[in-house]
Amino acid sequence: MEHNGSSTPHAAPQPSRSETSSRLIRVVGAAIMRGGTILCAQRGNGKSLAGYWEFPGGKIEIHETPQQALEREIEEELRCEITVGRKLCTTQYTYDFGTIELTTFLCHLTQGEPYLTEHQEVRWLFPDHLHELDWAPTDREAVRLLSGIPSTVGADYDSPEARQS
Repeated sequence: MEHNGSSTPHAAPQPSRSETSSRLIRVVGAAIMRGGTILCAQRGNGKSLAGYWEFPGGKIEIHETPQQALEREIEEELRCEITVGRKLCTTQYTYDFGTIELTTFLCHLTQGEPYLTEHQEVRWLFPDHLHELDWAPTDREAVRLLSGIPSTVGADYDSPEARQS
């Protein structure tokens, strides 16, 4: 083995800023509806985008569909179960760490109550109050779309029962 005279190992090359910002990270978010309200989650301290509000979810693993990823992430993050409904929207936003492609789904809580493991707070808000929170940029289009759903319709909007009729 050849020795280069340095006592420290070579560091792996770091991606340039342009390489980092072009990295596409596919994530899913759950607009969980209950009784005309929607679950909003505030990102925890020590995480990227700490303090911003989001629809909970996370990264899609290679072997998963977006719906499977969302069910897994909600179980891990909030320790409850959901039914994933229809896709609301897909948005992209470039942050300094990469480009996030977020697909948000309408969901319904089917078992358990949200339990904080990664978020610092959750709130159930009526659609016309969503704009009051400081949302992560990738969630803002979903907020805009959801704000147009009347709260009297929101309780049954895309529920499994409504899809069967």
